[in-house]
Amino acid sequence: MIDINLIRENKELVKENIKKKFQDNKLDIVDQIEKLDIKYRQTKSSADELRSEKNKISASIGEFVRNKEFDKVNDAKKRVNELNTQITNLGVEEERLASEIKSKMMIIPNIIDESVPIGKDDSENVENERYGEAVIPNFEIPYHADILNRLNGLDKESAGRTSGEGFYYLLGDVARLHSAMLAYARDFMISKGFTYCVPPFMIHASVVEGVMSFPEMEAMMYKIENEDLYLIGTSEHSMIGRFLNQIVDEKQLPIALTSYSPCFRKEGGAHGLEEKGVYRVHQFEKQEMIVLCKPEDSFTWYEKMWKATVELFRTLDIPVRTLECCSGDLADLKVKSCDVEAWSPRQQKYFEVGSCSTLGDAQARRLSIRTKGENGTYYVHTLNNTVLATPRALIAFVENNYNEDGTVNIPEALRPYMGGVDKLIPAKKD
Repeated sequence: MIDINLIRENKELVKENIKKKFQDNKLDIVDQIEKLDIKYRQTKSSADELRSEKNKISASIGEFVRNKEFDKVNDAKKRVNELNTQITNLGVEEERLASEIKSKMMIIPNIIDESVPIGKDDSENVENERYGEAVIPNFEIPYHADILNRLNGLDKESAGRTSGEGFYYLLGDVARLHSAMLAYARDFMISKGFTYCVPPFMIHASVVEGVMSFPEMEAMMYKIENEDLYLIGTSEHSMIGRFLNQIVDEKQLPIALTSYSPCFRKEGGAHGLEEKGVYRVHQFEKQEMIVLCKPEDSFTWYEKMWKATVELFRTLDIPVRTLECCSGDLADLKVKSCDVEAWSPRQQKYFEVGSCSTLGDAQARRLSIRTKGENGTYYVHTLNNTVLATPRALIAFVENNYNEDGTVNIPEALRPYMGGVDKLIPAKKD
């Protein structure tokens, strides 16, 4: 949510930003907010004037009583009662206007950074840089589900019976590899100075609405029936929510946290679920990072965060690239975002394995997360980034470490988490 002062003082900037995001249907909403805000301030001013009059009259009643001017006492009390009614009515109108303004403000997109490329959708995202050689081997790389099956590591058929499409069992060495990657990602981020956390996996609607837009929530989140609780789609949701309605001591900033959680997503719409493999599923696990910082430090942290993910994947012998998200691909709360994509030697193209975003003070404004320093109280900036999400990272791992004989190499960095094993051996062949 942007600061309403931007609409009051620079409405055209807000409109131009909406055009850059190709959301022209929201242009009229800016004018609606402006009119509602004028009415809100007039209503508030009228109520303040009436309160001032009431206080003066109330103060005079005592003097009237002392002077035994009882007619004036009665008139004053009558006027106070009239003012109380008017103030109450204006208060109701204030609340109604404030609520309507807030609901409209919630759908106005955040002001994107000047460096964000302008484009309608993800097809116009811009490649930044590649890290590691994207090798195309001289032998065929099987589909990732086939690799996992040969390792006796994947059972989607049973998961279909217990849970339906979009779920899976991981078994044996594959399950161990999955957990090893997450444990390694955790320790990797701890070594970078981040504090490790395990957050709640369910959150209230008020937190959901604070960390993401309503359309995103409807498309992603599972709601617990008859409860004010949602299953998290990423631990960023509960990690940022931890600071709801808090004033953080400025001396504590920056707050850099890395968190583990399972994640639950509907994955509906055009993308759909993946029948055979585990690329797009309802449930996965992730190591995340979030930062709360001063506004002037947010872009420094943005660079640090995506670079940490790149470094992590390179230690696992996975080539990656970074992709700058264009204006039309940015979620409404984001100021700037880039995707980290891993190389798929089977498909001979890159695919998304993580995303890094700075949201300015949008989440902090929605959740009332502030800090207090020498120059007063102000909203913090929030950032989030995927360290490693599996099974997508697992797919990238087995494809890039796959050998022609069906074995899968374990890079040196991961071996301590795999009991010293340096190679996975297939249990069966086609």
